[in-house]
Amino acid sequence: MTLEDLVRLRRARDLMDRDYAEPLDVPALARVALMSPGHFSRSFRAAFGESPYSYLMTRRIERAKALLRRGDLTVTEVCFAVGCTSLGSFSSRFTELVGESPSSYRARRHDAGAAIPACVAKVYTRPVRNGEAGSNSPLIV
Repeated sequence: MTLEDLVRLRRARDLMDRDYAEPLDVPALARVALMSPGHFSRSFRAAFGESPYSYLMTRRIERAKALLRRGDLTVTEVCFAVGCTSLGSFSSRFTELVGESPSSYRARRHDAGAAIPACVAKVYTRPVRNGEAGSNSPLIV
Protein backbone atom coordinates (compact mmCIF):
# COMPACT_ATOMS: atom_id res chain seq x y z
CA MET A 1 0.00 0.00 0.00
CA THR A 2 1.39 3.37 -0.97
CA LEU A 3 1.58 6.49 1.14
CA GLU A 4 -0.89 8.09 -1.25
CA ASP A 5 -3.38 5.24 -0.61
CA LEU A 6 -3.03 5.75 3.14
CA VAL A 7 -3.67 9.48 2.79
CA ARG A 8 -6.86 8.78 0.81
CA LEU A 9 -7.99 6.11 3.28
CA ARG A 10 -7.41 8.51 6.14
CA ARG A 11 -9.49 11.12 4.34
CA ALA A 12 -12.39 8.65 4.24
CA ARG A 13 -11.84 7.69 7.90
CA ASP A 14 -11.83 11.38 8.86
CA LEU A 15 -15.14 11.78 7.01
CA MET A 16 -16.60 8.92 9.09
CA ASP A 17 -15.31 10.54 12.29
CA ARG A 18 -16.77 13.91 11.36
CA ASP A 19 -20.04 12.91 9.64
CA TYR A 20 -20.82 9.69 11.57
CA ALA A 21 -24.51 10.66 11.89
CA GLU A 22 -24.93 11.07 8.12
CA PRO A 23 -25.95 8.17 5.88
CA LEU A 24 -22.56 6.82 4.75
CA ASP A 25 -21.99 3.73 2.67
CA VAL A 26 -18.95 2.01 1.18
CA PRO A 27 -19.46 3.36 -2.37
CA ALA A 28 -19.62 6.96 -1.08
CA LEU A 29 -16.56 6.46 1.12
CA ALA A 30 -14.71 4.77 -1.74
CA ARG A 31 -15.37 7.82 -3.93
CA VAL A 32 -13.79 10.03 -1.25
CA ALA A 33 -10.75 7.74 -1.26
CA LEU A 34 -10.70 7.61 -5.10
CA MET A 35 -10.94 3.80 -5.06
CA SER A 36 -13.39 1.16 -6.16
CA PRO A 37 -15.68 -0.05 -3.35
CA GLY A 38 -14.03 -3.49 -3.18
CA HIS A 39 -10.50 -2.12 -3.19
CA PHE A 40 -11.48 0.49 -0.61
CA SER A 41 -12.95 -2.11 1.77
CA ARG A 42 -9.92 -4.39 1.52
CA SER A 43 -7.46 -1.52 1.86
CA PHE A 44 -9.34 0.02 4.79
CA ARG A 45 -9.30 -3.28 6.68
CA ALA A 46 -5.60 -3.74 5.95
CA ALA A 47 -4.76 -0.21 7.11
CA PHE A 48 -7.01 0.11 10.17
CA GLY A 49 -7.72 -3.46 11.27
CA GLU A 50 -11.49 -3.43 10.78
CA SER A 51 -14.03 -3.00 8.01
CA PRO A 52 -15.36 0.47 7.13
CA TYR A 53 -18.81 -0.53 8.45
CA SER A 54 -17.37 -1.77 11.73
CA TYR A 55 -15.31 1.41 12.14
CA LEU A 56 -18.34 3.62 11.45
CA MET A 57 -20.56 1.68 13.86
CA THR A 58 -17.89 1.88 16.56
CA ARG A 59 -17.78 5.67 16.12
CA ARG A 60 -21.58 5.80 16.35
CA ILE A 61 -21.62 3.67 19.51
CA GLU A 62 -18.91 5.88 21.08
CA ARG A 63 -21.07 8.95 20.44
CA ALA A 64 -24.16 7.10 21.65
CA LYS A 65 -22.44 6.27 24.94
CA ALA A 66 -21.68 9.95 25.49
CA LEU A 67 -25.28 10.96 24.74
CA LEU A 68 -26.68 8.21 26.97
CA ARG A 69 -24.42 9.29 29.86
CA ARG A 70 -25.99 12.76 29.70
CA GLY A 71 -29.37 11.15 30.34
CA ASP A 72 -31.52 13.80 28.65
CA LEU A 73 -32.34 11.77 25.52
CA THR A 74 -34.22 8.50 25.17
CA VAL A 75 -32.50 5.48 23.65
CA THR A 76 -34.57 5.95 20.48
CA GLU A 77 -33.54 9.61 20.19
CA VAL A 78 -29.88 8.65 20.67
CA CYS A 79 -30.20 5.91 18.04
CA PHE A 80 -31.35 8.38 15.40
CA ALA A 81 -29.01 11.16 16.59
CA VAL A 82 -25.96 9.02 15.84
CA GLY A 83 -27.15 8.05 12.37
CA CYS A 84 -28.68 4.62 12.95
CA THR A 85 -32.00 3.94 11.24
CA SER A 86 -33.05 0.80 13.12
CA LEU A 87 -33.48 0.74 16.90
CA GLY A 88 -33.15 -3.05 16.92
CA SER A 89 -29.86 -3.05 15.00
CA PHE A 90 -28.55 -0.18 17.12
CA SER A 91 -29.43 -1.96 20.36
CA SER A 92 -27.92 -5.24 19.18
CA ARG A 93 -24.67 -3.61 18.10
CA PHE A 94 -24.50 -1.49 21.26
CA THR A 95 -24.97 -4.58 23.44
CA GLU A 96 -22.37 -6.51 21.40
CA LEU A 97 -19.74 -3.78 21.75
CA VAL A 98 -20.47 -2.42 25.23
CA GLY A 99 -21.66 -5.56 26.99
CA GLU A 100 -24.97 -4.14 28.18
CA SER A 101 -28.09 -2.76 26.55
CA PRO A 102 -28.40 0.96 25.81
CA SER A 103 -31.22 1.21 28.37
CA SER A 104 -29.09 -0.40 31.10
CA TYR A 105 -26.12 1.79 30.19
CA ARG A 106 -28.28 4.94 30.33
CA ALA A 107 -29.87 3.94 33.66
CA ARG A 108 -26.68 3.35 35.64
CA ARG A 109 -24.51 6.01 37.24
CA HIS A 110 -21.46 7.34 35.39
CA ASP A 111 -19.95 9.50 38.14
CA ALA A 112 -16.75 7.45 38.42
CA GLY A 113 -15.47 8.60 35.02
CA ALA A 114 -16.39 12.27 35.43
CA ALA A 115 -12.91 13.30 36.62
CA ILE A 116 -11.09 11.55 33.76
CA PRO A 117 -10.11 13.82 30.83
CA ALA A 118 -12.19 13.07 27.73
CA CYS A 119 -9.11 12.29 25.60
CA VAL A 120 -8.03 9.58 28.08
CA ALA A 121 -11.54 8.23 28.60
CA LYS A 122 -12.00 7.84 24.84
CA VAL A 123 -9.05 5.47 24.61
CA TYR A 124 -10.15 3.27 27.51
CA THR A 125 -13.89 3.27 26.85
CA ARG A 126 -13.70 2.63 23.10
CA PRO A 127 -16.19 -0.12 22.29
CA VAL A 128 -14.41 -3.19 20.92
CA ARG A 129 -16.04 -6.37 19.73
CA ASN A 130 -14.71 -9.48 21.51
CA GLY A 131 -11.13 -9.99 20.38
CA GLU A 132 -11.47 -7.70 17.35
CA ALA A 133 -8.67 -5.28 18.20
CA GLY A 134 -5.39 -6.84 19.07
CA SER A 135 -2.22 -5.37 20.50
CA ASN A 136 -1.20 -4.19 17.04
CA SER A 137 -4.35 -2.11 16.54
CA PRO A 138 -3.54 1.48 15.51
CA LEU A 139 -6.40 2.69 17.73
CA ILE A 140 -5.02 1.37 21.02
CA VAL A 141 -2.37 3.44 22.73
